Amino acid sequence: MSEQDLKSNTKSPLSSLKIISFEQYGAGPWGTMHLADMGAEIIKVEDPSTGGDIARHVPPYTSGDDSLYFQSFNRNKKSITLDMRHEESVSILHRLVKSVDGVFNNLRGDIPSKLGLDYESLGPVNPSIVCCSLSAFGNTGSRSSEPGYDYVMQAYAGWMSITGDPESPPQKAGLSLVDYSAGVLASLGMMGAIFRARESGIGCNVELSLFDNAISHLSYIGTWALTSGYEPRRWPDSAHPSQVPSQSLPTSDGWIVIMCAKEHFFRELLDVLGLTKLENDSRFQSFSGRLENRQELSSILKEVTVTKTTSEWINLMKGRVPCGPVNTVQQALSDHQVEEDDMIIESEHPTLGSVRHIAGPIKFRDGITYTHTSSPSLGEHTSQVLRDYAEATGDEINEWKSRGLI
Repeated sequence: MSEQDLKSNTKSPLSSLKIISFEQYGAGPWGTMHLADMGAEIIKVEDPSTGGDIARHVPPYTSGDDSLYFQSFNRNKKSITLDMRHEESVSILHRLVKSVDGVFNNLRGDIPSKLGLDYESLGPVNPSIVCCSLSAFGNTGSRSSEPGYDYVMQAYAGWMSITGDPESPPQKAGLSLVDYSAGVLASLGMMGAIFRARESGIGCNVELSLFDNAISHLSYIGTWALTSGYEPRRWPDSAHPSQVPSQSLPTSDGWIVIMCAKEHFFRELLDVLGLTKLENDSRFQSFSGRLENRQELSSILKEVTVTKTTSEWINLMKGRVPCGPVNTVQQALSDHQVEEDDMIIESEHPTLGSVRHIAGPIKFRDGITYTHTSSPSLGEHTSQVLRDYAEATGDEINEWKSRGLI
């Protein structure tokens, strides 16, 4: 391999990708941040009249027009201000669109077409442009004008009916999993369309909704329900619906989670717990038998697991039974695996100081080195982007500023 090939191979994989993003809060910014981590240039468009992305003002850790919440979703991006309520802002957008691969938004479903962010509006300006929209309920249909958030979608899609203890009220997941997965899938869909557009010269609209995303995550449970009339229920101890034992178990100082997804793991568990006599118990000799007798088996296991600490059980099961401690967030971030995998990154911020972030999970092990920048201040790159992408003159930029367009 030549020296030139070696240098080319260490470039960030998405260094040629340029995206203009009308994004806010969590779902959209989460998806584009992972593109930015891989070298894509993400130009974040914010409304100067409203203080920009609402995420800048999410408590409890705020500083001026910024917050640690905002920093968690917007590293490695550029920020420009553009008030799309001004008619002339459309012409500024069109000048920018000529130089980029895609326009992304996570606005309410009926808004992108009104703002001219869809392919019907931007295709005549740049035929290869890809317009990606991530909304609550899609861009067409009876609910397109309704707002929606992760919490709402967990309720709509049935997630809350199968989460938590059966004796408790319906529970949502502790993290915004509908938002996060939707952001990543929207970015994946946009990347697929851009890949095609680079070959064909023709872009398109890409649409994804939080609702559809949440429904899709029902996966095998949805298949069971649709095909065989399965009615899922909540099980004590966050137990798996069909693989037994796969659940949380109490220890003398906390909780441990085990996952016996194979017969081999169940036999190993019995050996570790000193319960090998159960190998010959007809109730527990197969997956179906353990499923039918899950409550009896769980009671037997708990009587043993409470006799040792979590760390003691982890050490005994390690490499034999898939298991893990039920950590607090601080304990999770202190796990040695976090350091081994370089999952903590740090950047300097002018008012928030040294900000420690969770790194992205994608690793390229071929000489690529990553440098991370903190999330941008509101409009930090407006003049630069307008000069470089829209070929705007200093006089034009000053005029637009004086009129409140940027």
